[in-house]
Amino acid sequence: MANSALERNPYFNGQAPSQFNAHQAAPGTQPGYGTPEQLDAQFAKPSASPDQMDRMSVEDTVAKTAGLFVAVLVAAAVAWFVPILMVVGAIGALVLGIVLAFQREPKPGLIWTFAAAEGLLVGGLTSILEQLYPGIAMQAVLATLAVVATVLVLFSFGKVRTSPRMTKIVMVAMVGYLVFSLANFVGMLLTPGSEMFGWRSSVVIPIFGGIPLGVILGIFAVLMGAYMLVMDFEFIQNGVRSGAPRKYGWIGAYSLVSTVVFIYVEILRLIAIFRNN
Repeated sequence: MANSALERNPYFNGQAPSQFNAHQAAPGTQPGYGTPEQLDAQFAKPSASPDQMDRMSVEDTVAKTAGLFVAVLVAAAVAWFVPILMVVGAIGALVLGIVLAFQREPKPGLIWTFAAAEGLLVGGLTSILEQLYPGIAMQAVLATLAVVATVLVLFSFGKVRTSPRMTKIVMVAMVGYLVFSLANFVGMLLTPGSEMFGWRSSVVIPIFGGIPLGVILGIFAVLMGAYMLVMDFEFIQNGVRSGAPRKYGWIGAYSLVSTVVFIYVEILRLIAIFRNN
């Protein structure tokens, strides 16, 4: 849903309007022209930074992302000691994610609240699984960092990029995955005594040697998360290049945080299923 908000924004999909306004040219001159003295004065001035022009920059987006991660960690620390807050976080993150996906303008207040809700979800879930499988939290954190670092390095060297066709496939797959997750959750509520992860744990795939369905889905979800990270990096890159207003850095930060949290939760669940079997 975070990627959906970026895709529909012209600054991130390559359809941004030109940043030049012809009426800013000096009276009596054509745009881009002036007297020799005026031109000399213009070229003698140092170039303004994106922050000075109130434009989006990588550094500002990284700072916003770091701030949101701090909010996630603080909320997670609270839920670690009160795991029941995980339910509040899950519902809040789902509702806010849907609301933010349909917002064309960034809403920093909603984004901060979303980060806190995700923190409650992550903290509560991690606390419960850590009691069942000691050490799983550190394993999930290290695995998540490995995925993010690998994608970032490959993207920096131009080794991974998105394509319109693949993006459509991933988006359709994500919708299907969301529908399955909701159906699985409802099934767990209606079936007392079911496995911890519902169909993910109880259903096995014979052709894969009896591997639980959750393992196959978990690997598939992590791969989708890695692709969404590439989408996030590209969208932010496009926003900076097109001169998007600085406020749009909040959308890029929100998208990155939600993707990283998604990857972490899927890896956490994947490791739990592995260790349970």
